[in-house]
Amino acid sequence: MTKSGYVAILGLPNAGKSTLMNTLLGQKLSIVTPKPQTTRKRILGILSSENYQVIFLDTPGIIKPEYLLQKKMMEAVNDSLKDADIVILIVDVSYDPGKQNIIKNEFINNNLLKITKPLLLVLNKVDLSEQEKVKSLIVKYESLKKFKKVIPISALLNFNIEDVLNTIIELLPEGPKYYPDDIVAEENERFFVSEIVREKIFELYKEEIPYSTEVVVSDFKEREANKDYILAEIIVEKESQKGIIIGKQGAAIKNLGFEARKAIEDFLQKEVYLELRVKVKSKWRSDEKQLKSFGYIKPKD
Repeated sequence: MTKSGYVAILGLPNAGKSTLMNTLLGQKLSIVTPKPQTTRKRILGILSSENYQVIFLDTPGIIKPEYLLQKKMMEAVNDSLKDADIVILIVDVSYDPGKQNIIKNEFINNNLLKITKPLLLVLNKVDLSEQEKVKSLIVKYESLKKFKKVIPISALLNFNIEDVLNTIIELLPEGPKYYPDDIVAEENERFFVSEIVREKIFELYKEEIPYSTEVVVSDFKEREANKDYILAEIIVEKESQKGIIIGKQGAAIKNLGFEARKAIEDFLQKEVYLELRVKVKSKWRSDEKQLKSFGYIKPKD
């Protein structure tokens, strides 16, 4: 008899959700940047062994939505919570407690802490915090009697990750596997290429630019005689943002293309020719039609 199930990873922005999933999988699927709200869609990663299969759901950070895109991001969080067999709440312990009191967070208090599903609390980035502070947080959260286990970790340094995985396996329901063992992700290569370009935009551009940007891979040709051809369209909301993306004499977009191409080749394990184009779609983050075309709104059955 095998064990299998869905494990949703939830938390506030920048808590380390994507890093935790990548570390548990042993490979990078979700993009990671120091900026909050990097993850916008639910990303599924599959870890298979002979006796178990864990389907991780990496989710956007828990926020109070201010516009339609953010509402759809929170819908992805809610959907993951509903679909999950096990839920992980991840907390960044390096934050000042006054800035991040998870018990006072409305969504966490009204939704997460009231579920009947197994709930794990993972205290991340313990390498950046004093040991006594971590110990006091463990005592504090264990006293709530809400969590199956409170586990201190460093997702980036792979510290205590085995404890997280063993606890998940222990709590997994018995049942057949959902996916073949050689499948590690549900999304196609186009999706991951667009995410890599978006990751590099988050890394290379400042202020509002990354948050106003979407990336769509509009062409992906596999060519035997030449490098694979990829055309990625960078969507922005204003003409001024288009100018910033391109940069003086095209220097900024050239650098973006160079960094993105290197990361894409590393991901695909083959050489590619990457072409980037910039398009303006006014207020796309609040436009239902645009969000539907970008995959944030799923068609109704």
